[in-house]
Amino acid sequence: MIAVGLELPVRERTIELPDMIAYAGATWDWHRLHYDHEYLADRGLSRPVVDGQLFGALLAEQVLDWAGPGARLTALSFRFAGLVFAGETVRLTGTVTAVDGDTVTLDLRVEVTPDGRPAVAPAAATILLPPAATTTHAPAPAPA
Repeated sequence: MIAVGLELPVRERTIELPDMIAYAGATWDWHRLHYDHEYLADRGLSRPVVDGQLFGALLAEQVLDWAGPGARLTALSFRFAGLVFAGETVRLTGTVTAVDGDTVTLDLRVEVTPDGRPAVAPAAATILLPPAATTTHAPAPAPA
């Protein structure tokens, strides 16, 4: 049963430069901040910066994978909290904050591991589940 307080499975993803280039190609965002080492050095940065739009894609993927087939993402909002660089690993977490029939609201967070610095916070999503889905999720097990 989906209930307030239910935690989504934690998802971690290492974002490498080839991932960033593929994403840039898909979104037509070729800003030099995401790949040009000389441009970055002139600005005091040692590595390419992950495109912020990518976090929206990762959050949507996390929520929809958890919700399952037939779920629809009806709202997604997020605010950038810090830079993430090529080669870093991010951890995505989420908690159900409201359930109203087939509509579920979640608080989400993206942080860089292992230091836990925030990359995206706050973030939130609203999903519409197929009618049977509200009874198919069991609460996440308690940490050991």
